[in-house]
Amino acid sequence: MDFIVIIPVLLLSVVVHEVAHAWQALREGDTTARDLGRITLNPIPHLDPVGSILVPVVLHLLPGNFLFGWAKPVPVNPRNYRNYRAGDIRVSLAGIVANLGLVVLCALGLALLVSLEGALPLGGQPGAIVFSVLTYGVFINLILAYFNLIPIPPLDGSHVLYHLLPSSLGDRYRAMGRYGIGILFLTLLVFPGAFATALSPVFIAYDWILGTTLG
Repeated sequence: MDFIVIIPVLLLSVVVHEVAHAWQALREGDTTARDLGRITLNPIPHLDPVGSILVPVVLHLLPGNFLFGWAKPVPVNPRNYRNYRAGDIRVSLAGIVANLGLVVLCALGLALLVSLEGALPLGGQPGAIVFSVLTYGVFINLILAYFNLIPIPPLDGSHVLYHLLPSSLGDRYRAMGRYGIGILFLTLLVFPGAFATALSPVFIAYDWILGTTLG
């Protein structure tokens, strides 16, 4: 049951993340994502065979009870931004802001669910499903926001760090993007405990949100 609930929540969360990138790019003056039909909540244009299907299924089958995934990156052309530096930073952070917005919406939904307890017929299985959707919505979007802040190219946080570095060093840093994700996942496989430790701020924030909304 958890897997059936998690997959739609994960899919919606990664789609909203990519749509936010596309929408912000359009605001900055680049129509590339819009012209390719990526400003839509329809998940089909955003699906990545590996990140949206294979990785979540494999992680579900592995021990550890951890699920993660991603959508197809939104194509943008930063040369079209009215202000390249500011535009690149805003477009990169838009997905993270969108995930944090979903965290807030899910937390408000949990608070509303608690306040309406007894007033609406949300007991039993329907109530449990709604509760699971909202709690997983908080947790998954916290992970997505936190994970994308990691300054490893091509993750979103790397765009911010790139603009803070001297140009010569920044170019070498951005070139790491060809290997960044591979290095990251290799590290997770070799040192799984390190990943759990690195995620400790997510667990702290998650516990605080649930304690605030449900307490």
